[in-house]
Amino acid sequence: MKLKFLILGLMLTIASLQSTYAQNSKYKCMLQMSNYMGEGAYIVVSLINPQGQYEKTLYVMGDNKRWYNTLKEWHKFYKNKPTDISAITGASVTGGDRSVTTMEIEDAKVNAGYKLRFESAVEDQKYYLDDLEMPLTTEAMAEKTDGKGYIRYVKFSKVQ
Repeated sequence: MKLKFLILGLMLTIASLQSTYAQNSKYKCMLQMSNYMGEGAYIVVSLINPQGQYEKTLYVMGDNKRWYNTLKEWHKFYKNKPTDISAITGASVTGGDRSVTTMEIEDAKVNAGYKLRFESAVEDQKYYLDDLEMPLTTEAMAEKTDGKGYIRYVKFSKVQ
């Protein structure tokens, strides 16, 4: 009898622990670059909280840390709150090219006042703090969003 209560107690504990962990969804992000001349763009995709502050780095396009300081505002956040981004880092993207990456986003952040910010920089050219900024909503994630600098547009699709 005591064993049944022990097993029941363990099962309830495990169930409550699982519900406290954040549920994440994966999204494919297709990024189309504009036709610009020059080196490959370094682009960082960040989760911006409802207060307008950086909360998390979702993806970095450009793997040479030497150039991270060209992404000025993100670099301040990254320096103050360093994290291992090696698993979410890929190649830089050149003018006219297309990049498809997968990002993991916490479900609780969707439709909760958060934004996605695409910050971009190209060597010896203009820096864009918000080359593309979009609300993190179900509706916005289903549409194509235009950039205003090196990024022509971005389109997300949820991975099932």
